[in-house]
Amino acid sequence: MTPTTATASSSLCIFVVENHADTLRCLEAYLKSMGHTVCSARTMQEALKAIPSARCDVLLSDIGLPDGDGWDLLGRLSGTTMYAIAMSGFGMLADRERSARAGFREHLLKPFLPEDLDPLLAEASAEKKRRMEAVKNSENGNRPAA
Repeated sequence: MTPTTATASSSLCIFVVENHADTLRCLEAYLKSMGHTVCSARTMQEALKAIPSARCDVLLSDIGLPDGDGWDLLGRLSGTTMYAIAMSGFGMLADRERSARAGFREHLLKPFLPEDLDPLLAEASAEKKRRMEAVKNSENGNRPAA
């Protein structure tokens, strides 16, 4: 499967929270090569400070962070509309269930491949497009099709 570069309409702003420098660098390079905008943090506290002003579409967060965990991070971002994806070396059923309870849409087990991440980003992009169309329709006084 060959990944395709994001088009302007499918390009996302992705906030990556990852404390492992090499993993973060690889994720940033891959996501940017796909046409996405990437913001990042290496700790939960850095993420909590930066995320509100970043206005990203997707949160891609490691679960194991040096000053907390991704589950707590997402819980502290109350009211977020970001499409949240957990990534972790913890892959037991209990870990996946905890990610779902915390509000993550998916739980990727590290190491993962682009083929694992790309469909999730496509889903996030489609969701973003639907939200933008709904806002546009409400501003124009149109009702969405039933």
